[in-house]
Amino acid sequence: MNQSALLRPDWTPATVALMVLGFVVFWPLGLAMLAYILFGEKFQNFKREANQKADSAFAWCRSNSYTAPASTGNVAFDDWRKTELERLDEERRRLDEMRAEFDNYARELRRAKDQEEFDRFMRERQQMKTSGEGGPAQGFTGN
Repeated sequence: MNQSALLRPDWTPATVALMVLGFVVFWPLGLAMLAYILFGEKFQNFKREANQKADSAFAWCRSNSYTAPASTGNVAFDDWRKTELERLDEERRRLDEMRAEFDNYARELRRAKDQEEFDRFMRERQQMKTSGEGGPAQGFTGN
């Protein structure tokens, strides 16, 4: 950490002045500054360590592919793990294909239903024109 910084978690004239000013203006500000002076270095280390752990734990989210962990040293286990991961990848591909097929099926059903409703509307419209009822919508009394 840069020890020449004006505001560092230490008892410097600037931090003491800000703490006193914080207590004068609004006491929670002074309390926050006191906590920063006393525990700021620990919080910065805690934040840094937490970020490093989160980065390593969720690295697979950022790279759109799963990378197998390093070898364990047990060849039989590593071979089994590799075949299981390949099996799971194949299962995921099959499930994705099934989902895509179902989505296409559901889309086709919606399209067929929409087509049927449209055809019925056009037949009714054509019947209204041929029977001479080209006036306003049904049920309209004109009042």
